Amino acid sequence: MKRSIKLFSILLGISLFLITCRKEEYNLERALDKSEIKYSIVQDKSADAGGNTVILKNETAGTISMWDFGTGRSTNAVDTVHFAFKGDYTIKFAVLTGGSIVELDPVTIKVTEDNLNYVNDPLWTAISGGVGQEKVWLLDTDAKFFNGPLTFFGVNNGWLKEGNPWNGGANSTGCYGADCWTWGPDLTTIYADKMTKTDYGTMTFSLKGGAIFTADKKFEKVTQTGTYYLNSAGKTLSITNGSILRDYKPAKNGLRGISNWSNYTILSLDENTMQLGVIRDKDVDGEGLCMLSYNFISKQYSDNWVPEETGPDEGFDPTFASGKLLEMLTGNTSSGRMWALDAAGNPVDWIAKGKGWTKTAADSKTWGWNDDWDAIAKNSWILFDRLNGGMNYTLNQNGSFTRGIFSINQETNEITLNGGTLIQNPGHWMSPTTNKIKVIKAFPGKVESKGIWFGTSYDAAKDEWLAFHYIL
Repeated sequence: MKRSIKLFSILLGISLFLITCRKEEYNLERALDKSEIKYSIVQDKSADAGGNTVILKNETAGTISMWDFGTGRSTNAVDTVHFAFKGDYTIKFAVLTGGSIVELDPVTIKVTEDNLNYVNDPLWTAISGGVGQEKVWLLDTDAKFFNGPLTFFGVNNGWLKEGNPWNGGANSTGCYGADCWTWGPDLTTIYADKMTKTDYGTMTFSLKGGAIFTADKKFEKVTQTGTYYLNSAGKTLSITNGSILRDYKPAKNGLRGISNWSNYTILSLDENTMQLGVIRDKDVDGEGLCMLSYNFISKQYSDNWVPEETGPDEGFDPTFASGKLLEMLTGNTSSGRMWALDAAGNPVDWIAKGKGWTKTAADSKTWGWNDDWDAIAKNSWILFDRLNGGMNYTLNQNGSFTRGIFSINQETNEITLNGGTLIQNPGHWMSPTTNKIKVIKAFPGKVESKGIWFGTSYDAAKDEWLAFHYIL
């Protein structure tokens, strides 16, 4: 396989910048002649008999290295490159010296054997599908997984080891320096101000005979074919002769502020999703430096995506056969059932138009549950029974007992406690004051594991219930 990649044309611009911007009285050091540049390119046959491991060394002090090894690029003085696939590879080397770029003669090496260990890694498999496979990726323009196709991070954010970079608004993971934050605008904001709503095309990462990158960029009206290299340890990705799917608006955050579209920070990557970060290194319109994360989903994930159900929660507004609600509350006729608030799980919710909001005890505390409620719930319960042919309840409110009878309206699923209420937290705004409660959600056949949600107040304007979760 023949690899011949263009030298860094952008770095020529660097040298021109240095020349045109220097003060007249400032003299750059003498540019070295080509014959004075010392470097070595050595295949380490002790590491790989096929010559897959190549050690690059710039041995000339005072120069800046510019390596182009076909599958990627580097500016390190000393670097080690691994070629997974056999073939001929052309390595180009140049140095920046005295304000000039000096190019050395290309060196072609021959790799005689495949060593697929260099691409046999979970991240290589995630991005490409594995050796001999390829995977097609799309920008998440319809928020099928992410908030949308674009997220903003601080320049020191990186691999999100624990998945989510924020916790309660404060960054807690993926931070590798002082500038760590994130902002994920919703689709309305993205398309109003940041990106164009359009079909951006596809990009493909392949491991069929090599690490090949292709992109069909419908928005930019260009097709690109190049190579890519994924650094699993450093969580970075480099693309040669191509760039990811992208968009910009000239007055806003895009190509104007980004110098390097070859190297990316991998913020997250799994079988179905990928976030690639590129640094906006120029201050555009006073918005400052940041990392733009382009959010991708695999084409397979997109093709098989099914929108989340928008209907009511499971168990909402249940229907009971005659006598079954009474049976759920009391169990058999000879004992009764004791119910307690689900303080450790999910004790309270606002159920609007059939859908709840809280999922955990922490969510409940966000909405008003507190330590006083925890203390009361620990020592309180309500017992429903049918002893002696009656319909009885006993409320233990933190050691204080109330007994009475109850009735059920089977048409409305309402329970009336004669002379009583559910467990209270006196003085707290959520504390129930009504003796008529409604079964908002129930799960016939699953009562032992899922309990019952009792609604204690209703906001007709919002079609919203304040409901407490009781479990056996």
